[in-house]
Amino acid sequence: MQDLTIIPTNSTTATIHVVPFPNAKESVADFPKKESSVDPFLIRFYENDPDNPKNWSSARRWYLTMFSGLLVLNATFASSAPSAMLPALMEHFTFSSEVGNLVVSLFVAGYCVGPLIWGPLSEQYGRRPVFVSTFFIYVLFEMASALAKNTGSLLVFRFLGGVFAACPLTNSGALLGDIWDPKRLGIAMSVFSVAPIAGPAIGPLVGGYLAQNNVSWRWLFWILTIFAGVCWVFIVLTLPETFQPIILVHKARDVRKRTGDNRYYAPFELRKLSFAQRIESILARPFKVLFSEPMLMAITVYMSFVYGCLYMLFEAYPIVFTEGHQMSAGSTGLTFLPILIGGVFSAVLYVVIFNPRYERRAQEFAPNRVPPEYRLEMAMAAAPFFAIAFFWFAWTSYPSISIWAPLMSGLLVGWGVCWIFLSLLNYIIDAYLMVSASALAANTVVRSLVGAGFPLFADQMYNKLNPRWASTLLGFVALAMAPIPFVLFRFGPTLRMKSKYAPSGKPPAAATSAA
Repeated sequence: MQDLTIIPTNSTTATIHVVPFPNAKESVADFPKKESSVDPFLIRFYENDPDNPKNWSSARRWYLTMFSGLLVLNATFASSAPSAMLPALMEHFTFSSEVGNLVVSLFVAGYCVGPLIWGPLSEQYGRRPVFVSTFFIYVLFEMASALAKNTGSLLVFRFLGGVFAACPLTNSGALLGDIWDPKRLGIAMSVFSVAPIAGPAIGPLVGGYLAQNNVSWRWLFWILTIFAGVCWVFIVLTLPETFQPIILVHKARDVRKRTGDNRYYAPFELRKLSFAQRIESILARPFKVLFSEPMLMAITVYMSFVYGCLYMLFEAYPIVFTEGHQMSAGSTGLTFLPILIGGVFSAVLYVVIFNPRYERRAQEFAPNRVPPEYRLEMAMAAAPFFAIAFFWFAWTSYPSISIWAPLMSGLLVGWGVCWIFLSLLNYIIDAYLMVSASALAANTVVRSLVGAGFPLFADQMYNKLNPRWASTLLGFVALAMAPIPFVLFRFGPTLRMKSKYAPSGKPPAAATSAA
């Protein structure tokens, strides 16, 4: 005899004993009677249900957190690694430096297309099947890049590889929202947020030393293929479904199969969408959320600029360090390490300082959720310093000044990027919850578009203006955008009250004080 526990709306637990009958049918009369206000056939999670991802063991959830970060690192590492091999690629394919920049930019441009599909698709069919299918195809395109015969095929394979590599950029953050409660989500996101910085920082380092030792550019893509292939194997073997509505659908199917009673259903199965409606939901929802939400638009503009600045450094650093300080390709790759160190340091500071503050607020606002505006505190702290980092880099970039001066500005860049991203990604997840994958998808599309575009004009900008004034210009733009998290902190509760996507609707009374 098997037990299935269903939690009705009034949180009263009822246990159904599933007894196999000779005719494989189950009579409703054999089930305990339930209150008339509760649908006895609606499948839900009960308290401490082991099938609920938020009730999984801490070890399992931390593994998924670290693995999700690894998938993001894989994608961002693949985006930046070829930047150090551009001279070898230009020599082999005889194309210009502008075309060479497309090897990086087109991969990042693929991030503009992928999230439009993978985020909403995961909300229709679940996280796992999307991860499994997209990463497998991503592996194939990395292999194709390693075997590319001409410029056109390499650029096409890089773009398509970016499309499928974009899945973790959208769905990994949503996966963390599936498995962690708001109180502990911040710690998980602090670890996860280092990945988008670590990948771009490590990529030029690996590529630089391969180039310095005259290793074929094809071997770089074989390394990327192997890395992606190993990750795909672990996805297949260890990544479970985490999206709660889909898990309930699986539970409902299992009950129907065991009882022979087709009246059991999950809430998600009530959504009867035509194929055209599903396509519309998958492709249009991210932009519907984006353009109807001033909060998301402001966050996306700011994060896109920050992301673009990070990728612009792939062009700025060789100008300052390789040309200005006469460093080798491998040594220039090392100059990106302060950015990574700054990101790691920022994650540690979050765990030590901000997460305990958030836990105290979780107790203060219980049983209500902590207003998302409290997630903005780190962005408010980091925004001015991100602007300062570019002024610092600008006016220490003279070849006559010690190399350590511009290098140390990278610490501030990494710290600023990590805190801004961690703060604003947490805000998106908390504010939009059940459509977080679509909100993150819209954010990722625009952010990636800017990230792909900035390197295309970085050479011309730094050569025309010189490194001092080019970086100063970025610093002034960063300074102009720094008030965005402050404005959201002040007016966020009012905007959420008017939002049709915010899960909380009207915020609790205490939330008003967040502003």
